Amino acid sequence: MPRAVGRFDGWIAGLGTAAGLRVVVGHWPHSPFGTFTDVMLEQPDGHRVLLAPDQDVADFVAGTYRFDEVRVGDVVATVDGPHWRVSADLLDLTFRADVRPPLGRLLRLVPRPLATARWWVTGIDVVARAVLPGVRTRGSAGGGRSEFYAALDLHRVRSAAVRWEGADQGPLAPVSPPVRFGFGSTPRTPSLVRVVTLVRPG
Repeated sequence: MPRAVGRFDGWIAGLGTAAGLRVVVGHWPHSPFGTFTDVMLEQPDGHRVLLAPDQDVADFVAGTYRFDEVRVGDVVATVDGPHWRVSADLLDLTFRADVRPPLGRLLRLVPRPLATARWWVTGIDVVARAVLPGVRTRGSAGGGRSEFYAALDLHRVRSAAVRWEGADQGPLAPVSPPVRFGFGSTPRTPSLVRVVTLVRPG
């Protein structure tokens, strides 16, 4: 198993549903575990579930974030331009990424070496809290690990269809209340963020 230090390069999608389910998808083409997708869900009653593709990923993610339940099984993401589909244990999710808002255009202007520098991510944390309430770019959810989120791009999520445990979760909705897996939430407005996540020992 890769050591508990790593760089995860990919995408994070966060969205809510009318039924109150909130879903966070991490799709990582480049990571210490190779290419993988994981899903974090918070149910309306606050029950937090991790869907992980194998035990190594499950152990790492559950050692970095907080969950009430961990399920290991196939997690498959299919991406076709703006169209995404994620299938996992009792979950079927499709969504469409929309155009970039002004913040997405600004993020793309920051050179990648600067955007992923830990000192820059630390400084941007103050701005992120002011612009996107609930969002943090650095912190720790526990387990003795520090986390840094370098956002490189952002798209709004335009539409979504979610089935969880066989039930339709209704139309797309804000991520409200914020999810409680780590030290911060995703943007309240459903979004797809291009991100490099750095995980370091505390």
